[in-house]
Amino acid sequence: MKAFVIGSGLAGLACSIRLRKMGWEVEVFESQPTPGGKLQAKWIGDYRFDLGPSVLTKPELIKELFEFCGEKMEAHFRVKRPDKIFQYFFEDGTILQTFNQPEKTAESLGNSLGIDKQKILSYLAQSSEIGAITSPVFLERSLHQFKNYLNKETAYGIRHFGKIKAFSSLDAYNSAVLGHPKLTQLFNQYASYNGSNPYVAPGTLSVIPHFELNQGMYLPENGIYAIVESLYQLALRQGVKFNFNKKVNEIFVSKGRAQGIRIDEGKLMCDAVVSNADAWNTWKYLLPNEPLPSNIKNHERSSSMVVFYWGMKTENPELNLHNLFFSKNSREEYRHIFDLKQVYHDPTIYVNITSKEIEGDAPKGKENWFVMTSVPHLAGQDWDSLLPQIRKNVISKINRMLKKDIEPWIEVEEHLEPRIIENRYNSAFGSVYGYSSNSIWAAFLRQANFERKIKGLYFCGGSAHPGAGMPLCLLSGKIAAELAQEKA
Repeated sequence: MKAFVIGSGLAGLACSIRLRKMGWEVEVFESQPTPGGKLQAKWIGDYRFDLGPSVLTKPELIKELFEFCGEKMEAHFRVKRPDKIFQYFFEDGTILQTFNQPEKTAESLGNSLGIDKQKILSYLAQSSEIGAITSPVFLERSLHQFKNYLNKETAYGIRHFGKIKAFSSLDAYNSAVLGHPKLTQLFNQYASYNGSNPYVAPGTLSVIPHFELNQGMYLPENGIYAIVESLYQLALRQGVKFNFNKKVNEIFVSKGRAQGIRIDEGKLMCDAVVSNADAWNTWKYLLPNEPLPSNIKNHERSSSMVVFYWGMKTENPELNLHNLFFSKNSREEYRHIFDLKQVYHDPTIYVNITSKEIEGDAPKGKENWFVMTSVPHLAGQDWDSLLPQIRKNVISKINRMLKKDIEPWIEVEEHLEPRIIENRYNSAFGSVYGYSSNSIWAAFLRQANFERKIKGLYFCGGSAHPGAGMPLCLLSGKIAAELAQEKA
C-alpha cells in the first residue's frame, strides 16, 4: 500500500511516521524547502528565532510517537520544564505570574490580587474535569464515525455534558467563576491559543489552562523547531521519502476514489492521499472538480497575527521567557478583530524571549524578541498602510508599560503578517489556526479526518479535526493514519 502525504507540518509528519510503521510505503510532498509547515526557525544576524508556535504542552504525545516506532524520545529530543510560565502586565502597573505548579500559580495570583487561592485552584480543578470529559470524546478519536459514540467514555461525556460549559461564553463563565476582572482577562486570553474570541467562544475552552497550568508547559532544549527536526529524522529512519520544493497541483479523483496526485512532472498514483494542507485550499485548489463543502465554506476563520522578530542589543531582567502585555479594553480589541475585521489601536502583545532559557539564541548580553499581536484574517485590509502603524502602536505600548524606550535597542528586524502567512504557508485568508472555535458546533464543523464522498482521502492538521495547536495536530495525524489503516 502506498500513501502520499501533502505537507510536512506537525500533523503530516506524525501521520507519515505512523503509516510507515504500519507497513505503508509513504511519500511526503512539501512545497517549502524544509519540513515543519508553520513550525520554522531562522537565524537573523546573530539571533535565532522560532518563527511560529512557542508554547509546548503535552510532550507525552511526542514521546508516544517515538515509542510507537520502538525508540526512546530522550535519545533524540529533550525538553525542560521552566519554573515560570507567563508574566502578565496590566496598564495600571499590576504584574501577575503563573508557574509550572498549580498550587504556586494559585498562591501567586491570589496574593497579587488579594483573593483566596482556593478560588483559582477550584477553577483549575474544573478545567481538569472538563479535560477528562472532552479529551476522549472530542480530541482523541474521529467525531465522524458512529461507532466512536458507542463506548463508555462517550456515555460518560454525554451524562456530564452540562459540566463542559458549552452554552456559556468563555468570558461569561470566567467572570462568574473567578469574579475578578484581571483574572477574567487572564483566563480569557486562552481563547487566543486557537484564534478565537472569548466573548463568543464556549466556556469549554476553559479546558486549555488545564493543559498549561495543571499538566505543565515545556520548552525543547534547542527550541521549538527541535520538535520538527527530531520527527523528521525519525521519519527518515522509518523509511519515509520526502520531496521538498514540490508543489502538489491536484488530487486525482476517479470513480469516487482518490487515486493519486498531479505535480508538475505529471500524475503519480497511490492507494491513499492525506492532506496536511489547509482544508479550504485543499478543496478549492486541489479538488477543483469537487464542490466546496458547506462546513468548509461557511465556518468562521480564525484570527491571524503580526509578528516582529527583533534582535535586542540589551538584556531586560524584568522580562521572562513568556510575557503578555494586556490591552486596556480586550472586549473592544476582540470586536475589532472578529466583527469589524480591523486592527485595534491598543493591542494585547505577546513577547517570547527564548534566549532567557536557551544559551546561544542571542549573543551574550542581548536578547531575541518574538513580538506578536493578534489581527484579523485577510478581508481586504490595506496591510502596507497598517504594518507601520501596528509597529508604532506595539513599541509605544511596550515603552509605556516598561517605562523604557526600546526602539534604539532593535539591532535586527524581520516580520510576519497575514499575507506572508497565506502565501508562505498556504493558509487560506492568512488565518493562523484554520478555523475559530466561536461556536459550540465548531468541533463538528471542522474538516473530518476522512472524506465519505471520496474514498482514500484523509485530512490532518490545524484546519481538520481536532483543531489547531501542536498537541492537537499530533493527534490529528494519529487519527488520520489509523483511519487510513482501518479502511485500507
